[in-house]
Amino acid sequence: MSNLRFTTAGESHGPALVSVLEGMPAGVPLLAADVDTELARRQQGYGRGRRMQIETDRIEFLSGVRAGETLGSPISMLVRNSDWKNWQEIMDPAPRETDAAGLRKRHVTRVRPGHADLTGILKYDRDDARDILERASARETTCRVAASAICRVLLRELGVHIGSHLVHLGGVDATRPETLPADLNAASDASPLRTLDKDAEAQMITRIDAAKKEGNTLGGICEVVVTGLPVGLGSHVSWDRRIDGRLGQAMLSIPAVKGVEIGMGFETARRTGAEVHDEIEPALGRTRAGHVQRRSNRAGGTEGGMTTGEDLVIRVAMKPISTLMRPLGTVDVATGQSAQAVAERSDVTAVPAMGVIAEAMAAFVLADAVLDKFGGDSLAEVQRNLDAYLARLDERVR
Repeated sequence: MSNLRFTTAGESHGPALVSVLEGMPAGVPLLAADVDTELARRQQGYGRGRRMQIETDRIEFLSGVRAGETLGSPISMLVRNSDWKNWQEIMDPAPRETDAAGLRKRHVTRVRPGHADLTGILKYDRDDARDILERASARETTCRVAASAICRVLLRELGVHIGSHLVHLGGVDATRPETLPADLNAASDASPLRTLDKDAEAQMITRIDAAKKEGNTLGGICEVVVTGLPVGLGSHVSWDRRIDGRLGQAMLSIPAVKGVEIGMGFETARRTGAEVHDEIEPALGRTRAGHVQRRSNRAGGTEGGMTTGEDLVIRVAMKPISTLMRPLGTVDVATGQSAQAVAERSDVTAVPAMGVIAEAMAAFVLADAVLDKFGGDSLAEVQRNLDAYLARLDERVR
C-alpha cells in the first residue's frame, strides 16, 4: 500500500474540481500560494485556447491544513470553475423537463478520433459522449497539480528540486545546454513555450501559428529533471517497487502522453554496452550518491529500479491534441452514419503545460518513495530518518 494517495473529482465544465491528498506528514509548511503558483504554471504556454483566459485557478483548503502547516490528516482542496455559469443548463446534475425530449444542448455524438469519446460511451453504455469527455478532459490534471504541489513542498524541505523544459515541438528540436540553469523552472518559465533554446522557440511559434490557421494541432516532448535525490529510492526486489516503473506509469497516465524514457531511453537499444553504461568513480563529499559519481548520466539517475543519487532525467512525449478545428472523419453514433467529428474548444498545443503536469506526477511518485524509505508521521521525523541514512552513507567511506 502506498504511503501517499490522491484522488480527484469533477468535470471540466462542472461547478468545481476537488483534490484530496492522504498520507502527507504533519508539520509541512504550506500556504495556498504554494499550490496556486503551480496551477498558474500549468495554465501557461503559447498555443493554449480561450479556456486559459476564462479560468484563473485558485484553491480553497477544506481540510488538513491549519496555521500554515499540514496536520497529517487528509488535505482536501476545491478549485472552482469560473466557466460554470455558462454551462449550468448543460451540466446540471438534476433532471430537467427538456431531458425527456432528447439529448441536452451541446450533446456529442460525432465522436473524435484519438479521444475517449467512442470507447467511453461503449464501455459505460451512454448516448452522449459529453458524459465521457467532461471527465476525460485534461482539465482533471488541475487536481493532480494541486495535490502534487504539496508533495513538491515536502521534497523541497528535504533538499529535492524538480524542474522541466520543452525539448521538441511540432517537428522542431530544441538544443539542450550542456549545463542546465541552476533554477531550471525560472529559466524555462520565462519562455512562452518553456524552452531554453530561443532560436528553436521562434521556429516552434511559427509552426503553432501555421497549425492554428490549418485547424490542426501539434505534439512534443518535455524533459523533467530532479536534483538532490538520495541513492536508494525504489527497490529491485519486486516489480511494483521499481522507481522507474512507478514513474513510467505515472507519466503515461497524463492525458495524450504516449511515450516515456529515462536517461538515454530508446537510444540505449541502438548502442553498445560501452556506449551506454555510466562508469563510476570515487567522489568524496557526494553523500547523497554514496560518495561516488557517474562520469556520465546516460542511465538518467536510476539503476536496478532505484535512484542512484545522480540527477533523475525523464523525457515525456505528448501526441497532438485530438480536437481539431478542421475535424477528422468519424461516425455519428446517433445515426451510425459517417460524419465529421465535433470541434470542442481546444488548444493548438499544450506541451508546455504537460511539462508542468509531468513535474507534478514525478513529485507525487518521489514523495511517496521518500516516505516508503524513511517513514515518519511528521516532517521532523522524516528529516531525522533521512539524516540518519545519510550519516550511515558517510560512515561507509571512513
